[in-house]
Amino acid sequence: MNPTAMGGGPARVLVVDDLEASRFIACTWLRRNGHTVVEATTAAEALVALEADSFDLILLDVHLPDMSGYDVTERIKSDPRTSSIPVVMLSATYIEPEDKVTGLTRGADAYLTEPVDPGELLANVEAALRYHRARALAEHLAARLTRLTTATFAINAATTFDALAEAAAIGAADVLGTAATAVLTTPSNSLRVAAAGVGPPDRPDIAEVEQWMSARLSGVGVALVEDGPAPWHPVQPAAVVLVRTKPRRPPIGIAVAWTAVTSDEDRNLLRQLGQATALAAEGLHTFAEEHSLALTLQRSLLPRTLPRNPALPMTARYVPASSNAEIGGDFYDVIELDDHVLIAIGDVCGHSIEAATVMAEVRHTLRAYAVDGHRPAEILRRVDALLQRFHPIGGLTTMCLLRVDLATGTMAVANAGHVPPLVVDDQGARYAGVHGPLLGIGLARPEATELPLPPGTTVLLITDGLVERPGVDLDEGMEKLRGTVSNTEDMDDLADRLLTELGQGKQDDIALLLLRRLG
Repeated sequence: MNPTAMGGGPARVLVVDDLEASRFIACTWLRRNGHTVVEATTAAEALVALEADSFDLILLDVHLPDMSGYDVTERIKSDPRTSSIPVVMLSATYIEPEDKVTGLTRGADAYLTEPVDPGELLANVEAALRYHRARALAEHLAARLTRLTTATFAINAATTFDALAEAAAIGAADVLGTAATAVLTTPSNSLRVAAAGVGPPDRPDIAEVEQWMSARLSGVGVALVEDGPAPWHPVQPAAVVLVRTKPRRPPIGIAVAWTAVTSDEDRNLLRQLGQATALAAEGLHTFAEEHSLALTLQRSLLPRTLPRNPALPMTARYVPASSNAEIGGDFYDVIELDDHVLIAIGDVCGHSIEAATVMAEVRHTLRAYAVDGHRPAEILRRVDALLQRFHPIGGLTTMCLLRVDLATGTMAVANAGHVPPLVVDDQGARYAGVHGPLLGIGLARPEATELPLPPGTTVLLITDGLVERPGVDLDEGMEKLRGTVSNTEDMDDLADRLLTELGQGKQDDIALLLLRRLG
């Protein structure tokens, strides 16, 4: 945007008149008052000049040799690029009241008749320029606020530190119209640098960046550094905003070309972008801390180790939902008894401390009844009664129990609304047809189903987070899993591959347990 249109003072004026004497007089008056004047003698010349350059005002004769001034005005006002430029019409021939009405109706901002007093001409020019400048300023501010809103929305929508740095750099470049870079530190103490309009420096040194920031912002708050040598910004000098939200939290920094920050408005915009980025970074830091805490708590509720039996090796995995910082209710357990092994996998509905509390109670109850020697189906009945009595709301749980007897080479399977075990042998992979109602609703449940477990058989137990996907039928996910499992692959490799191929970006926790009967 033309600076004179924003800040007042001399303007660029296009004078269009085919009469040399009239044009000379008008141009002389304008130049004496400090304006820059460009002359045109025809409508065609005027339109070419408007296409090639920018003007703050047009002084237009009504009677031109190639086109009516009225038509020229309509052309100017119909073009979005020139529609806001004020047009002052000047005529010595079209002087009747209806002529003025026509001119003003067709887009002119003022209509003067010759001979015109110099003071009157200059007063009309200044009045039109004031209106033009006020309108241009309002449009400029509105456009900047729109870009700031868009940038802030993108910053707040970022879900990773990489995306946040990129949104901050793009937003600053868009709002201030210059190349920009943003830098921030992740919870793992690594730098994230993003650039818009310019390439970032190669691997900026984190110690140098942190030292530079700390020297300019020691506590909580906002600091604006102008003409500074920002170590992550390739174009120097730079204007940099630094923002820290907590005493021990690393600050964020946004750097732009110092020539783009010349007014208080520019500085305020840069500060607002910095504050929005810092608040968004604080949210990501908090989420990461909560997610780490939830994961630590969840893992503390799961078995620390699995039994080591050469005839029945096992491996297990637990992966929290990637988009949820709360603790979930997925669990697995392995209980070694005198003559058999009881294996459990289950899922308490929900993601909350309550779900984790119910899960812990279910695991302890399960172990107590298993040690007492109850059969799998009876264990499920007793857990069901516990949930009905103490957790009638929010205690719905699914569970699958396997009681493995290596001496007889069998396994007794009892299921309570859970994904059934996937049995894999030389004949292929198939789900055990064992079903039953979920726990916590008091329905009758069948006895356990006894299935053979010959040497060379692999059994996979999972929670539905591995196969469930929004908008996709659960059976489709289960069938995809069935076609993916191998009976000969190393179990640790198989578990990792299943999580890589089927467990990425899931919205629910995933627990899986693999066991293999060896000869």
